[in-house]
Amino acid sequence: MPQGTRFGVVVGVDIGTTSTKTVAYDTGGRQLATQSVGYPLDGPQPGYAEQDPQLILDAVLESIRAVVAELTEPVDALSFGSAMHSLIGLDAAGSPLTPSVTWADARATRQAERLRAVPSGLALHRRTGTPMHPMSPLPKLLWFAEQEPKLFERVAHWVGIKDWVLLRLCDALVTDHSVASATGLMDIHRLEWDSEALTIAGITEEQLPQLVSTTTVLPGITPQAAAATGLPQRTPVVVGAGDGPLANLGLGAVQPGMVACTIGTSGAMRVMVERPGVDPLGGVFCYALTEDRWVVGGAINNGGIVLRWAGEALAPDLGERSEEELVALAARAPVGSGGLIMLPYLHSERAPHWSALPRGAYVGLTHSHRREHLIRAALEGVCQQLALVLNSVRAAGNEVREIRAGGGFARSGLWRQMLADVLGLPVSFPAGPEGSGFGAALLGMQALGMIPSIDVATDLARIEETVRPDAAAAATYASLLPLFAELYDALAPTFFSMRRLAPGLPTEHFPASPPT
Repeated sequence: MPQGTRFGVVVGVDIGTTSTKTVAYDTGGRQLATQSVGYPLDGPQPGYAEQDPQLILDAVLESIRAVVAELTEPVDALSFGSAMHSLIGLDAAGSPLTPSVTWADARATRQAERLRAVPSGLALHRRTGTPMHPMSPLPKLLWFAEQEPKLFERVAHWVGIKDWVLLRLCDALVTDHSVASATGLMDIHRLEWDSEALTIAGITEEQLPQLVSTTTVLPGITPQAAAATGLPQRTPVVVGAGDGPLANLGLGAVQPGMVACTIGTSGAMRVMVERPGVDPLGGVFCYALTEDRWVVGGAINNGGIVLRWAGEALAPDLGERSEEELVALAARAPVGSGGLIMLPYLHSERAPHWSALPRGAYVGLTHSHRREHLIRAALEGVCQQLALVLNSVRAAGNEVREIRAGGGFARSGLWRQMLADVLGLPVSFPAGPEGSGFGAALLGMQALGMIPSIDVATDLARIEETVRPDAAAAATYASLLPLFAELYDALAPTFFSMRRLAPGLPTEHFPASPPT
């Protein structure tokens, strides 16, 4: 680089499910500063998963302020990403009337099932790219209309969490094509709000933010946001995209045939395509990154959260932050967990069945199994569910040439090897875990003309390790995958019965009265 010139700096802000991660990168792909600020995911009733929008806004401001304070170079722009499928009702002044109802919220299960059961449901899926599932804002809107009609009538605008943060930071009510493509309300082929979906939801186009491209640049931030972040008011803000497509970008999986696998709290498999479209059976989603880059794939509800559950339920003696000890325990069990299979549906499930019905289960449990088998089976179940999603991506007619993986799970050597063995394919791991944050920064760089195109991501996401499957382990998992897959259908009647019985079952433990 010529003396006297500098790399540009873009700060990527990734608004996630459990924390906001803000990371500064230069145009050479180097990470300069990072900060993560967490917040709770509340479940006030069974099936609910919601958050306080103000806490998330506070986390965004705090994380940006910390990163800016650490930098020695000026910031050229902010660029945003966020978890998809969130829904917030605002009043006319822009203040929240509802919590942020997240992708993990299942209260709209019956509304989603009704939409799936009619022929127009699949047609809507193909047109909007979003499966009929309670994660989607479309059935959530139906739930509010039916269960909270007075509140529903008071809502002036329905937005996602990133839309609301941008409203507070930039005083602009906009939503990008990427986040909108995950609402079930936008026609992905026309890039317009879908009139039939709006009619079903009982809302008007005026109640939704303005649709803009993911590379739209807002000219600056409000005086209040400038004071809270330490940035100049004139700092450009790139609207950005959803965290799923941005993870593909951050992992460098931007060419057709390149699959990005991410396992954080949840998990996903996504392949980049150049034109939007959903397979005839509706087994995959289709979400936007830019006008000529889309991702096709499926998400699972249960990723790293399964390991967290295993620690709490099976190994509480290890204490908090026991991931390494849990993985070490799992490593003591054999490949295939001694014939023990776990369906890891602790928070219901999404792809490839797109049903909120299933629940977790251990199958094949014997007296010889110990907690190391149960923990390993839980990790294997997450990887096997991702293998089913990858099969659906292939079944939709997509080539799979390369797999790149990231997320918190990638820190574990056991999980890295297990993923390659279950998929039966080499898996490459780029250096650095911040896939979506890096993706947001790269998208911002393209929007400002700081890089020629997002294609540079393939080289900037430097491969740290490529893990190849062990032949014997891959053969074992290949023999178990059909059993794992058929358990969903075999247990579906039981899941129905359990849901029917659930309202009448005790939710708290009442100790027995002492003997008299």
